[in-house]
Order: sequence, then structure tokens, then C-alpha cells
Amino acid sequence: MNAIFDDYSRIEKAIHFLDERFPEQPDLAEVAKSVNLSPYHFQRLFKRWAGISPKRFLQFLMLDYAKHALERSGNVLDAAYAVGLSSPSRLHDLFVTVEAVTPGEFRRRGAGLRIRYGFHPSPFGECLLAATDRGICAMYFVTNGRAAVLNEVRRRWPAADFVLDPDSTGSYLNRIFPRNNRPGKLPIDLRGTNFQIKVWQALLEIPPGAVVPYEDLAARVGNPKATRAVGTAVGQNPIAFIIPCHRVIRKVGAIGNYHGGVERKRAILAWEAARTHVAKR
Repeated sequence: MNAIFDDYSRIEKAIHFLDERFPEQPDLAEVAKSVNLSPYHFQRLFKRWAGISPKRFLQFLMLDYAKHALERSGNVLDAAYAVGLSSPSRLHDLFVTVEAVTPGEFRRRGAGLRIRYGFHPSPFGECLLAATDRGICAMYFVTNGRAAVLNEVRRRWPAADFVLDPDSTGSYLNRIFPRNNRPGKLPIDLRGTNFQIKVWQALLEIPPGAVVPYEDLAARVGNPKATRAVGTAVGQNPIAFIIPCHRVIRKVGAIGNYHGGVERKRAILAWEAARTHVAKR
């Protein structure tokens, strides 16, 4: 996992370079040079990290791909809801079991709760994982240092007892990012308002490799005019990647904001699209 973690820093730099030089359409040799790699080693980097060639991966990064994915997303949530969580095609959602707390527990802001946490490498950079006895309650990518992300988690549960226990939280990591591409069972402990939980559960209906606009998500939760409120709830998702808020983009095909940074969101979407493409072969 550490090798993949190191790979991601170069991937992110490459995406940033492509964004800055997009009008010039730089070739692969130029992109490789921007991250201090030869074209040969750049090719190996992408094969190792994404499972496909950099040329193919770059296609998944382009705005045209996002627009095409949106065109196909019209019935994504309806279809996902229709097949149900028991469908074998639901590679991700099958393994996520949700246990939402009662409103009373939520109002206590973590009083009497012990939260174990740890910092871990991932394919998308270092992340913080936190868990209660019920399951994962937080996952954030580290963007501005460990202290900042830990403080953010503490603000969600100011009355909780936080214990640094990376051995405990590390047991979840291989289930989130398995080597065989089949996630293990992931219990998650959702704590939020009724509306937030409704939105977060709707996010779990979006399959890997798909994207939906905020408008479709608002319609799914029964509030088609509440796009702004839905967008706020998406942004408040405390369990990154597992609850896939990254799969919601703007209707025009623009990637939109992401708590872990726009480059990371684009990398995750392209990585998932690539793996879905390979799995369908």
C-alpha cells in the first residue's frame, strides 16, 4: 500500500499539470517529464496504480468523459434502486452495512462514545480513519496536515473520547481498498440529521464508474427543488470514498468541489471508471 501511496502523489501532480496546460494538450512525454519520470516509468506507474495505460486513464479524466457519463446517468439511481442491494452487480454497496444512530444519540455529540482513529496510506494519499464499536464513523483524506483533519473529526463529536489506535482502524483498510478488487464487509456508523442520512444513503446507490448530477440526487431523496440543501449534505459527508460523494458532479459535466481537493476527486472518478472498464472486459 505504501508504494501505491507514493504513486498517488505523482498522479495528483500529473493531473494538476494537465489542468494547467489543458489548452496546449500536452503529450504523454511532457506529462511524464512534469513528474520527473521517463515515459516508460510513467507507463508503469499508471499500470500499477490504475490498472490501465496512462493514455486510457487520461481519457477518463477529460471533461467529455464526464459529460458522456452524465448522459448515461439519467436512470442510474432508479436502476440501482430497482435491482436492490442484493444484486451481484452492486460490487460496492453490497458490502456496506449502515447503522444510523437515533436522534437522541446524535444530539449528545458523542458523549459517552469512544472513537478510535488512525492515519493510513491509501491509493489517494494519506487518510484518517475513525471508528466506534458500531463501525467506521469518519474517513477523511489528509490535505492540510494531520492536526487539521483530526480537529475536523473532533468538531463533529466534541464530547467523545478519542483514542489513537491505528492497529484497530487499519483492519478496515484492506476491506476498503482490497487487492482483489472485492471489498470486505464494511459496517459504518452514520451520525447526522435525518435529512443528511437520507442523502448519504442515496449516495450509496450510485455504483462505481457512474456519476449523477445534484438534481437527480435531490429527486431521489424526494426533494427535487432542494438541490442546494442536498449539495450541502453531500459536502458534509463524514465518510469519504465509502459513501461516494465524489460521484456527484455538476449538471454541465464540471467536477465541482470536493473536501479532499478537486484533483483527488478527478483521480478517484477516473480510477473507478478505469477499474469498472477493466472489470467489464
